[in-house]
Amino acid sequence: MIGVAGYIAPRHLMAIRDTHNDLLAALDPFDSVGILDSYFPHAHFFTEFERFDRHVDKLRRKGTKIDYVSICTPNYLHDSHIRFALRNRADAICEKPLVLNPWNLEALKVIEAETGSKVYNILQLRLHPSIIALKEKIAAGDKDKIYDVDLTYLTSRGNWYFNSWKGDQNKSGGIATNIGIHFFDMLVWIFGGVKENIVHALQPDLAAGFLHLEKARVKWFLSVNYDYIPDAEKKLGKRTYRHITVDGEEIEFSEGFGNLHTRSYEEILKGNGFGLNQALPSINIVHDIRVAKVIGQHGDYHPLLKSVH
Repeated sequence: MIGVAGYIAPRHLMAIRDTHNDLLAALDPFDSVGILDSYFPHAHFFTEFERFDRHVDKLRRKGTKIDYVSICTPNYLHDSHIRFALRNRADAICEKPLVLNPWNLEALKVIEAETGSKVYNILQLRLHPSIIALKEKIAAGDKDKIYDVDLTYLTSRGNWYFNSWKGDQNKSGGIATNIGIHFFDMLVWIFGGVKENIVHALQPDLAAGFLHLEKARVKWFLSVNYDYIPDAEKKLGKRTYRHITVDGEEIEFSEGFGNLHTRSYEEILKGNGFGLNQALPSINIVHDIRVAKVIGQHGDYHPLLKSVH
């Protein structure tokens, strides 16, 4: 595992354990990794890539096959760490966004073909029962119907956020990439491909826009700014607000997230993981958001945009 000290790493450690697999070696420049004692106390741990690389090479030469490399690193490093996995004839299991740019993904297709190894993306919302039910409902409904979708995701972050790699667009891809990509993936999975991608606002702490999909018109608003959390939620002490409606009907999926990484690993082990082609549509969306002309409060924009200061 690369990035074992990261925020998302515990879910991967749990998934590896719960699918009855073993973690042989882990890498992170930060050494606060006591969590390994709860999962894989015998795993070798390295803070330097060079020593980690040497250890992996020794394992290979001794005939110890590494089947998977799990990647939980900052977004801009995913591309390099995936290539490390493939060069070592291991499959890569990588957090989203798989890469920052569509052309990075195309290059990975070439390396996949050269090595015979595979790249899998964690797209856990596709495994959530409520999301699966919605997809089935839309698929069984009127083929010509265009749905109206409201996506609001507010997840407060403190000042640390903007001084970390997450606040650096060159490293995280910006807010739409960092906190929005799994929602965009979910939307195109359910409602089809993009016909139009309009950006109304793009700031370090928020992004908003309009997506015209094959079967949906989506107004979306994403922010890490606590100010935009509804007062009712603030009074309850909450710092996160997730609201998705389809034709005015709330999609409830606040529960059921606990084991979705384990479910993702189970499907990968069965050969059913989400590969490069499945990851591409949402990568295209967030790349286009980053480079789009921002048009402000014009056209079909999200109502929360009126409160932006």
